[in-house]
Amino acid sequence: MSYERVKQYFNEHNIKNEIMLLDESSATVELAAKALGREPGEIAKSLALKLKDGSVIILVVCGTARIDNRKYKDAFHCKAQMLSFEETLAATGHPVGGVCPFALPEGVRVYLDDSLKRYDEVFPAAGTGNSAVKFTIPELERAAKGDWVHVTQD
Repeated sequence: MSYERVKQYFNEHNIKNEIMLLDESSATVELAAKALGREPGEIAKSLALKLKDGSVIILVVCGTARIDNRKYKDAFHCKAQMLSFEETLAATGHPVGGVCPFALPEGVRVYLDDSLKRYDEVFPAAGTGNSAVKFTIPELERAAKGDWVHVTQD
């Protein structure tokens, strides 16, 4: 189970942030914002994308951000190509709605978009469509072990 892998990852990496299991779905930005009583932008949306060489990345953006195709192509040298539901689960081990930048298979790289820096705290999923974790930006950077990019619209 994806949630159990995230918990194990947090234990192994000494991440003390509490995983919140919600009574309602948090599988979309709108649902997560409502369930958590937060602004949609504070939801850290994790997108599973395929690069030209076939490798998979997780791009984490603020909940209201949209990919800027030119910036994305400049950064990754290809068009943004989202994975299907089935491909996402197979490549990340997390279902759509629960994709997060933690407990990923070897070789899946994480990129954090500058759009997240607008907020003091953000809330990514934790492996299920009804989970979330509160992180400051430095905590998220440490936990996700991601590289920073700027590929969203200003």
